[in-house]
Amino acid sequence: MSMSAALHQPAWAFPRNDAFSFVSRAVAQSRAAVNCSGCYHRKVCLANVVPDRELGMFDELISMRRKLSRGATLYRAGDRFEALYVVHSGGFKTVGRLTHGEEKITGFHLPGELVGLDAIDSAKHSYEAVALEDSEACVIPFARLEAAGQKFPELRHQLFRLLSRDISRDQGLMLLLGVMTAEQRLATFLLNLSRRYQRLGFSPERFVLRMTREEIGSYLGLTLETVSRTLSRFQREGHLAVRQRDIELKNMGALMETAGC
Repeated sequence: MSMSAALHQPAWAFPRNDAFSFVSRAVAQSRAAVNCSGCYHRKVCLANVVPDRELGMFDELISMRRKLSRGATLYRAGDRFEALYVVHSGGFKTVGRLTHGEEKITGFHLPGELVGLDAIDSAKHSYEAVALEDSEACVIPFARLEAAGQKFPELRHQLFRLLSRDISRDQGLMLLLGVMTAEQRLATFLLNLSRRYQRLGFSPERFVLRMTREEIGSYLGLTLETVSRTLSRFQREGHLAVRQRDIELKNMGALMETAGC
């Protein structure tokens, strides 16, 4: 969005001081035009509940779309919370640091999914978000989103649903790390990715692992060797086929049985 567009926000947009904050910061950042009506992921993100006639307003709600190279940081732990981010392309990991400095991956975020929900309460980010590959994220200033929620209650309800999904995913991770074997953790992880890709309209059986095996291990509380060994075992047993990062789930029933679904 241009500087002139930022100066002519709709009545429900957030305060102009915040607008100037985002616009000035955007000068040094790569950006692209935002057009929700033509976005393939609209059906799974916040814009899903916005009526077609109001999509122009929702485009103005998004301050910009940030492009990041693989390994670049969307935000860091301790940064002030100002916006939520919708993954437009690529993917992100959220990373925390343990007391002795070791990194711990707390989540993976695919296109259409929100990043930054954890900071709403504290107004500061507890983790950092890092691009898994060359990626883009739509920036939604939270003050604008709150104001828009007053005009569109469905938008507020959609945010609540996404918050609930995020909480459920965190609880699922606690279960993974608490009681499951390595085989159960990896099978559950792959089935979860399958459902998320299916929700995006992609094949639930064939997809690309955007994260490395080491990153999967960090998320699941497993070593790199255990992840690689378990994937090889699943492949020998005919549950899946792996070629570098391309994966095909060949026996969903067997994986569900392993995961205890």
